Amino acid sequence: MTILIAIQGWKPEPWLERFRRLGTGRTIIDAREPFDPAAIRFAAVWKPQPGLLGRLPNLKGIFNLGAGVDALLADTTLPDRPIFRIVNPDLTKRMTEWVSLQVLYHMRQMPAYLAQQRERLWRPLPQPGAHEVRVGIMGMGVLGRDSAEVLMRLGFQVAGWSRSRQAIPGMDSFAGSDELSAFLARTDILVSLLPLTEDTRGILSRDLLAQLPQNGALGGPFLINAGRGGLQVEADILAALDDGTLLGTSLDVFDPEPLAPTSPLWAHPRVVITPHVSADSTPDGLVAGVLADIAAFEAGKTLPNQIDRNTGY
Repeated sequence: MTILIAIQGWKPEPWLERFRRLGTGRTIIDAREPFDPAAIRFAAVWKPQPGLLGRLPNLKGIFNLGAGVDALLADTTLPDRPIFRIVNPDLTKRMTEWVSLQVLYHMRQMPAYLAQQRERLWRPLPQPGAHEVRVGIMGMGVLGRDSAEVLMRLGFQVAGWSRSRQAIPGMDSFAGSDELSAFLARTDILVSLLPLTEDTRGILSRDLLAQLPQNGALGGPFLINAGRGGLQVEADILAALDDGTLLGTSLDVFDPEPLAPTSPLWAHPRVVITPHVSADSTPDGLVAGVLADIAAFEAGKTLPNQIDRNTGY
């Protein structure tokens, strides 16, 4: 069975090497080279060239090598074939590490301490405990659930908000647009792990940020976004930082990427920027799982990570 590897934005060579080393008995095709479209049965992709997958008449399934599928679904020529996203413990743990780091970074006032270090100031600051701080996670899929469970173990008061209610022991659960305001009103640190859909594009706007409380244990709210860049309105985030609506933010995703060198986000003293690495997909951690999923699909098994095109995740 032939697998097409089509990757843009990452170096494809490590992925091709890993697929060829582990894909015993399969033909692995590099989409950058000439190939017979009729020979392809599966495609493992990241932001493939629009129109590419629509030219594969015998394609059986598409495996997306990252967590977000919005770029894939934006291709109007995308064939009506099952799409599967990555569900991998390595990717999940990487996201949880990044989210926990950013939550603790802001909660423990690291920006202020780093500024004091530069000035050689020894000045302890008031420090609330994790049990006093309310974290709210938007997006309660696999990544959101794991982050919530780890943050709860650290002692934070954690709530989750999603399209449908997700019950996790010890976590307050909010669902749907009717409960969004109540969720925001109890959130000191807002973590966004939402997929990008028609409903969520631009959701991290001035109107939403203004609903975060100013009287929490941290003296004001913080925003952390590792979902998709299209969720955030960057001008609104900057305005909220400048007028005190937000005390700080950590952003891993942008629209477009990479973030333009002229963006004022780079130089803002209360902004943390990372280059879309919160749950960095690596071939060592993921290729074996993709091949196992392909084998299971061929055997007629139902995979739990199939994308619903109507919801976009």
